Amino acid sequence: MGRFARLRLEPMMLCSILFALTLSPVDAFDKVRGVNLGGWLVVEGWIKPSLFDGIPNGDMLDGTQVQLKSVTLQKYISAVGGGGSNVTVDRDSASAWETFKLWRVSENQFQFRTLQGQFLSSANENGLIMANADTPSAAETFFIERSKSRIHIKPINGSYIQATTDNVLVANYQFQPGWDDDNVATFEMTVVSNNLHGDYQLANGYGPEKAKTVLADHRKTFITSSDFEFLWKSGINTVRIPVGWWIAKDPDPPAPFVGGSLAALDSAFAWAQAYDIKCIIDLHAAPGSQNGMEHSASRDGSVDWPSPDYISQTLDVIDFLSARYANNTALLGIELLNEPSAASVPLDTLISYYKKGYQIVRNYSSTAYVIMCQRIGNADPIELYQANIGFSNVVVDLHYYNLFDPSFDNLTGVQNIQFIYNNRAMQLEKLNSANGPLVFIGEWVNEWDVTNASKIQYQMFGRAQLEVYSKASFGWSYWTLKNDQQHWDFEWNIKNRFLLLSSSSVKLPNFFLVAALACGTFLFTSGFTR
Repeated sequence: MGRFARLRLEPMMLCSILFALTLSPVDAFDKVRGVNLGGWLVVEGWIKPSLFDGIPNGDMLDGTQVQLKSVTLQKYISAVGGGGSNVTVDRDSASAWETFKLWRVSENQFQFRTLQGQFLSSANENGLIMANADTPSAAETFFIERSKSRIHIKPINGSYIQATTDNVLVANYQFQPGWDDDNVATFEMTVVSNNLHGDYQLANGYGPEKAKTVLADHRKTFITSSDFEFLWKSGINTVRIPVGWWIAKDPDPPAPFVGGSLAALDSAFAWAQAYDIKCIIDLHAAPGSQNGMEHSASRDGSVDWPSPDYISQTLDVIDFLSARYANNTALLGIELLNEPSAASVPLDTLISYYKKGYQIVRNYSSTAYVIMCQRIGNADPIELYQANIGFSNVVVDLHYYNLFDPSFDNLTGVQNIQFIYNNRAMQLEKLNSANGPLVFIGEWVNEWDVTNASKIQYQMFGRAQLEVYSKASFGWSYWTLKNDQQHWDFEWNIKNRFLLLSSSSVKLPNFFLVAALACGTFLFTSGFTR
């Protein structure tokens, strides 16, 4: 071969190699580097409190706990035994028997649920109020008039309730009561807790028409395609998307839930495909609620999910989601249930559900990951590794927060970081070597209970978590993309450099593509291609 031919061939070979490298999987999917889209398709009021600003009587949402005191007797209303029998007005102080959970019917009509689950009822002789109704209807629904912290209570088909000198409640006060201290039909209402701000509270608080408007606007604006572009540029390859069980009933789910979340989820998959991001569908809220929290759409904090009927309904939701998204190239996995309560969900019940859910997903896909969340509370995730739930692509989801436990309350910044490197790393090493499901840190956050922590301390805390959680065999997912509380907000953390992702994860122009283009330009302009 002549010298000129070699001179022409060698640059052409170099260009061919560089072009081939542009097609190589340099950005191939290895582990999940994810972000949760929390507060979007499953409402959590603490993430975006303004969603609830327009609700009338917003301090009397479903699940609000109240105590009622007669202004004349100066005694609290009590459901004897916690419910199921008599109601008295004879307690000097209030505790569990004197605490009632509100079920909201409208902005002025409510039902009162006792500790044991029964409802106050006026369907008794002579208008006597008792706590003996297992399910509420008209006789258990009361109209409330308010003047600051004072209220009047009236059955929707009867006279006002008064506290008698016999220390009972009777619905027979036929006059318009005043607000003075001497009126037997006036009660002082103390709101003990108003901590549930989820989909149930929002939809039932606004009512169907207004709730549709509020949620439609929220779903349209809270997460958009530009967020996926930001995630892609930040090196995020996966989104974990919480959904509620009512998505399977879209567009007309049972009251009070509002349709539209399915169309939003479809949009998320389309955006994910456009930016080469994978999706994990996370069933965050199961029918009946699996943990009694607002993010499982509990009405009043009760955990009713571990029942055959609710479990069957939940499996139907998994079937719906699997059938709809199994063949979508953006689907990475389906999480069968988020944060079941260890105190309320028996392990054998949960394992049985997980096994059935695994098989349903496998009916539609042999490759989609099936993700099982550990029980929250007093439970060890190793219990799921010993359950033999599935044979392939099985993942256990752990949620790591240096919060929500008294053991973290007084830790210094250094002690929090040591906990990550010692306790978290040790558990991950143990689970990674357990010869079972893959390990996923499905939720974590760059926040702690360290007062007045500096930016450098936050960076160190975030770096420790990223270093340790990156060792999880399936990867990690930050909670959450957007949040009114800054340190929970992934976007704020990245833009303000409180959380520093490794430079290798940030999307940069493909070097090999740039080099190949430059090489081709050189060959063309120098005449080597002739």
